[in-house]
Order: sequence, then structure tokens, then C-alpha cells
Amino acid sequence: MSLYCGRLSAQDTNAADSGNGNLKYIDPRIGNVGWLLQPTRPTVQLPNQMIRVYPERNDYIDDQISSFPLSIVSHRLGEVFSMKPWSQTITVNSWKQKQAYDHDLEVTRPWYYSTYLIDDDITVEFAAGKKVGFYRFNFGGDSHKRALLFDLYNKGKGSWKFIDGERIEGTETYHDDIKVYLYGEFSQPGKTGTVVGNRLTDATEIAGLPAQSFISFSDTTHQLDFKYAISYISAEQAKKNFSEEIQTENFEDLKRNGMTDWGKAIDNIHIEGGTEAQRRSFFTAYYRCNERMVDITEDGKYYSGFDKQIHTTTRPFYVDDWTWDTYLALHPLRAIVNPLLEQDMANSYVTQYEQSGWMPTFPVLFGDHACMNGFHSTIMLLDDYRKGLRNFDTDKAFEGMVKNADEATMLPWKNGPKTRLEDVYYKKGFFPALRIGETESVPEVDGHEHRQAVAVTLGASYDDWAVGQMAAELGKTDIAQRFSKRGYNYKNLWNTNYMMFIPKDINGNWINIDPKFDGGSGGRDYYDENNGWTYLWQVQEDIPGLIGLMGGKTKFEARLDQLFREPLGRSKYEFWSKFPDATGLVGEYSMGNEPSFFIPYLYNFTNAPWKTQERIRLLMDVWYKDNIFGIPGDEDGGGMSAFMVFSSMGFYPVTPGLPLYTIGSPVFSKVTIDLTDGKHFTIIANGASVINKYIQSARMNGVVLNKPWFTHQQLVDGGTLELEMGPKPNKSWGHD
Repeated sequence: MSLYCGRLSAQDTNAADSGNGNLKYIDPRIGNVGWLLQPTRPTVQLPNQMIRVYPERNDYIDDQISSFPLSIVSHRLGEVFSMKPWSQTITVNSWKQKQAYDHDLEVTRPWYYSTYLIDDDITVEFAAGKKVGFYRFNFGGDSHKRALLFDLYNKGKGSWKFIDGERIEGTETYHDDIKVYLYGEFSQPGKTGTVVGNRLTDATEIAGLPAQSFISFSDTTHQLDFKYAISYISAEQAKKNFSEEIQTENFEDLKRNGMTDWGKAIDNIHIEGGTEAQRRSFFTAYYRCNERMVDITEDGKYYSGFDKQIHTTTRPFYVDDWTWDTYLALHPLRAIVNPLLEQDMANSYVTQYEQSGWMPTFPVLFGDHACMNGFHSTIMLLDDYRKGLRNFDTDKAFEGMVKNADEATMLPWKNGPKTRLEDVYYKKGFFPALRIGETESVPEVDGHEHRQAVAVTLGASYDDWAVGQMAAELGKTDIAQRFSKRGYNYKNLWNTNYMMFIPKDINGNWINIDPKFDGGSGGRDYYDENNGWTYLWQVQEDIPGLIGLMGGKTKFEARLDQLFREPLGRSKYEFWSKFPDATGLVGEYSMGNEPSFFIPYLYNFTNAPWKTQERIRLLMDVWYKDNIFGIPGDEDGGGMSAFMVFSSMGFYPVTPGLPLYTIGSPVFSKVTIDLTDGKHFTIIANGASVINKYIQSARMNGVVLNKPWFTHQQLVDGGTLELEMGPKPNKSWGHD
């Protein structure tokens, strides 16, 4: 399906900006309109690098741009240094005015952005470096003014200083206490000024809050370049970043270098077959898998929000990861396609633990962001370790895993030491919930996120299992036994009447609820962003145990069928008013939220693996289109996209922490993954098409394979998985 259904745009017609190879399939506009909540952003950056830019607007449908940031500090957590070009008389209201742009004249590539401000007659271009950016402005019409307006995004104090009308220095305080530094140069001198009170002045510098400044240029100026660098360390380091990376670069060089870097990042997966739409969706998703984490190391140094210190290092230091979303598929994908990078990221986690005293789960620039629930970085680290990725201090990592599990609060959206609720979990094996209407008595509980008691218990069981598994790997028998027992805590909330996981109060009594709809906003009293039908399956670490609770494979399969067919029991309007995260609905299944990713693959644990093949293809075809609605839920920096990349290739890591992959239904006839040691893993799906989605037979390295599994070792050894595909299911393949 074409993004514009036949309409041509600048992006469609400007082949020179599209790149070669896999690059030509990337379209950062895919998913730029969210189904209910957050859209994707058309981020321009180098792979996993600090400078990230996209125009400030509500989403793709919005036809006005508020400003252009000089960098996005953190995924959905703020920007620094606002700028916009201006072609009218400057007034104190100019900073508040939005600028209309022409969608069809917008070009969006991972390394380059261009837009046309239609009322202002200004073309804006941008190219990204690692710690630098390059804006180019083309002003049209001799009667227009030419100026750039600068502002701040954050509430802390900042400053602007112009030097000789050709250079600019700036500071902005991010997240209350982090000072960000800017150094930039203009391609020609201009007349500078600031806003003081409610009037324009000709001052060359301003400090405080607010802090607005401007620079205007000759009315005959047609093209204006603005190069800049940003630092989290110091003003001097910003200048050094500038001189080392961009001072002698011209715009086309930086743009071309960015294209080369992106080519290197995504040309390690080769595909044959599939439709044009599938190739566009696939490589756009793969681009988004290379956005985060980001390297904030500057010239062998970095600022850490975990101890508020500047450190020297010989390894890159990465931040901006949301592990609740990314442990499921993004980290496992990176462990395959870029294990060196994954190990540097794992090393960053361990370093952050050493600096802060807690193993982080949502590490960002200012430290560990208290978000969601669970300590799933524990699972990520175990998964890396078991896949042979051990270039980090594994003993120190394990120390942090145990400390979080034994001493940290399990409360959603909270960091810090445990409360009395954790003591209940340690003693009784479940996180206690409140009864409907009962007043919260624990002051540490977040007023909006609530206890999420079932979700917390299930997530903690997986985390505890991972600690136990890591302990066994390291020969720590006593700890392994203790946490292996805790890994079964999920069973304490299994209710045989509901045949679901149901909350208990602090005394261990069941709380009677409607698992479809009770629990307040997002079901957060008991679940989290989804209802009981999603959390019914959250036992990735012990799927045989879950099958046993449900009464065996046949009943497990029937329950899966019911999930995809179960009615909401109310209008979508009423359902989404309480569960806005549960998008991409098929029955009660929510493709648009991360806890659902592995569920369609659970049919591979039954006698009907063909149903995994059927479900995955349906979900991909319905919810992952190559258009502006093409991501079914909040992307969260690679979560949704990594699921799409794995599933398109035809396999998926159901249980991070176990070095196994389960087989789905490849959309491409051939996929080749370049491994780092010169080997290749190849999936051949003979006859694969939109119709031929069912596996008829399989071979791994030429040997008949009659089970829907293969190991990570088989993958990294450079294996070949060959599938024969057909239009109807082979119901005898893939099970006992």
C-alpha cells in the first residue's frame, strides 16, 4: 500500500535523497499519526547518536511547525534549543507564532530533512552529525526579512550570547539541573538582539528565564547556513565538538556521510521477495531499531546523570532506553545484528549501577527514569550473557540484579528502597492489591499509576527467574535456589474459577473483579495499560507451567483462540476511554502494546503451530502498513519496530533469557543476516507470498526439522533454515 495512494511528493521524486540499497525503502513518515496515543517521529540522526532532530508539531496531520529543535535530548522526554527561521517583521509575539508547511514538499530521510514553509517562502534543510547539526535556509523573495529566532524549551535558566554577529553560544537547563551547552556559527554576519521584558533590544546576550534572542541578515540574503555543536560537559567541549566534527564540513558532505553511516547500519540484512510495501515497512522498522540507545560520549568523556559527574572512558556510554519496551525484541535483535554495540550498552547499564547504586531500567540523560514496572534490565543482561555477549563486568551486573530484586521498591513509576508492600511479596509471594473503592494507605504509591498488583507480581516472577538463572550460570547455588523458587510466584495469583491471574488483598483473599474492565484507568489497580486477557499470558519464563495451569495443550490452544475472538463486551469508545494503550485490537488481543508481542507465537507450544503462522501474518498485514498509521501503538524507540523486523524475517525470541527462537511465517522468500565474524544466517522460504504463508516442511542445515524452534548457537554458527511454504496449513508439522 502506498503512503500517498498515488500522490507524488518531494520524497517520492527526489531519488538523490533516497539512498541506495536498503536505504531507498526507509520512510520515516510511517506511523507518524498514532492510533490513539503517541505517533512515531521522523527523527533525523546518525545511528545511535546524540543529535536527533524532527520538527516540533503535534503529528504528521498538523500543518504547522512550532519550531525546530537543535536536539532531542531523550525519546519523548524533551528537547533543547528552539530555533525557527523568520521572514517577517520581528515582534515579541513572533516566537509564539506557528509556521505552515507543505506536506508534499517535505523530504524526510534518516540523515536529512527538508521542508518548505509556505507562508514564509523559506526552505529549511537539516543534516545530522554525531554531536553536531547543520541547518540550511533558503529565503525566497526580495521583499522578505531574513532572521533566525532562538528560544528555550525547558523551565530552567538559560542564556544566549552572540559574538561578532557570526557566532552564537547558548546554554539550557534540562530536567532542572543538567546544563546543556551550544556553540554555533553562521555563514555570514548578522544584526543581533534579545527580548527583555516585552520589548526587543539590540543587546548581544541574555541570561535567565525566559531567554529569547534573534539574529537578522541582509534582505539580499538568499542562502544561510547554521552549523552548531552541543555538549553535556562544557562550553569548551561544545566548541571542541564543533571543530572536530563540522568546522570544515559543507552541507552536502555531512548529508552524504550520514547516508553512508545509515547504509552501514542497515545493510547487514538482505532480503529477496515480498511486496514493495513489506520492504518499506521492514526497513523503516529496522531504521527505528537503530535510533536508540544513544552514545553521549564526547572526546573520551561523558556527563552522567546517575552521579552528576563527568567521567573519562575508553568505551562509549549509552543512555535513553526504556527496557520495559525494549527487552522483549530490540535488545535480542541487536544481540544478533550488532553484538559489539549490545555489549557496550550492557556495559553502560553496569556502569550506571556502579554510579547510582541501583541497576537502571529506563536509563536516560538525567538518570534512571521511574517508568512502568519491573526490573527487566535483569532479563536483558541474562539474555546477553547466555548468548555469549559478556564484555561487561558480569559479577557487578549480577550484584546489581540481586540488589534490585531484594532491596528496591517494586512500585510502578517509583525508584528507591523497598516499602512494606515489597515485604508482603517476599513473604507471601504476591504483590497485594486494594479492593475496589479501598483507600490507598501507602504514601509511596503513585496517585495515577496505582499498585498494578497483578502486573507487578507477574513481572517480578520473570525478573526473579532471571536472577536465579544468572546465579546458576555464575555458580551461586544458594542464590539460584532462592530466586528460582521466587520465579514461581506467578502461580500464587492463578484463580481456577476465572482461569486468569486475579489480584489478592494483603491477607491473601481473592478480590472479585471484572478482568476485562475493572481497575481504573489502564486497569492500573491490578494490571497495566491492558486488561486481564493480556496478562493471562505473562509467564514467558515458564510456558509449560502456564499450560499446566490451564489444563494442558488442548485447553491452552482453545484459550488462545478465545483471546483473539473474545468480544470487548462494550463499545470501543467505552473500552478505549479506559484502555487507550490497548490498540491494534483483534478480539481482546492488543497488537499495539508490548506485553502482547509474544502471544501469537504461543501456538508453537501447542499441537497447532500453523495458527502462529496464520495469526502473525494477519497481524502484520492489518497493523503494520507502510503508511502514516503504520505502527499499531506507541513505538517507544524500537519496541514495536523490533517485533516487526523479527516477525517479517520469520522467527521471534519468545523468552528473552533463553537462547532460543521460535519460527513464525516469513514474509520474504529469502533473508540473509550478516554476522560479525563473516558468517551469515539465512532463512529461505520457498514460495513465500501473501497467500503462501503456511510452513509445509522445514530443514535446518539440510536436516529435517519438525519442530518450530532453533537455537541462538545455530544462528551464530551461520546456519540455513529452509522452509517450504504453501497456501494451506500442514497441521502435522512442528509438534509432537
